[in-house]
Amino acid sequence: MVTQLRIDQLEIAPGQRVVLRNVDWPQFEAILTDLGEARRSRVAYYARTLELRMPLPEHERAIVIISDLLKILLDVLVGEWESLRSSTFRNVKMQAGVEPDDCFYIHNYAAIVGKKRLDLAVDPPPDLVLEVNMTSMTQVSAYEALGVPEIWRYQNQQLKVFVLRSQGYVESANSPALGGFADIDQISNYVNMGNTIPISQIRRDFRQWLAQPDR
Repeated sequence: MVTQLRIDQLEIAPGQRVVLRNVDWPQFEAILTDLGEARRSRVAYYARTLELRMPLPEHERAIVIISDLLKILLDVLVGEWESLRSSTFRNVKMQAGVEPDDCFYIHNYAAIVGKKRLDLAVDPPPDLVLEVNMTSMTQVSAYEALGVPEIWRYQNQQLKVFVLRSQGYVESANSPALGGFADIDQISNYVNMGNTIPISQIRRDFRQWLAQPDR
């Protein structure tokens, strides 16, 4: 007799991922329930493929720095915004679900103020999501199916912006969500400074740079 294992019995090492195939939607939702919300692992689901991944500790520092710099940019360049961090975004009609490293509502911030749970069958997707070391096509496909307009991906010490077009995600020299902000490489430079200086100093230095009229 084979004893059935629970999904929460899986142990995923940092930097590793587990791929489960032929997972239908009810199974996906049951797995989310089994995993619970008090966890560090991230999920991505599309076309009956479910990926569970565990970020490396050093990835978390990059996430914090980029998120902090993004918030500064949003305050200065945009104004109002909301962040739902690594919430689970899913749409049963599109058979897609994903948890970003961070996410931001910018144009649609008013639609999700105060919401505890989202259903992308009725709620708008985030205007911008952040992913560190994203190499999974399941993630990309899920974001595309959910209609997320913009992805910021930090990989190999470089930040790149991808925007959703009719043919899928294409790299962009600027961020439409931030009104065309184009100094993407500068953010990479500040993130990489995190190896030698504290985040508090990075935030101060970035604000000073952003305030320069000739930047």
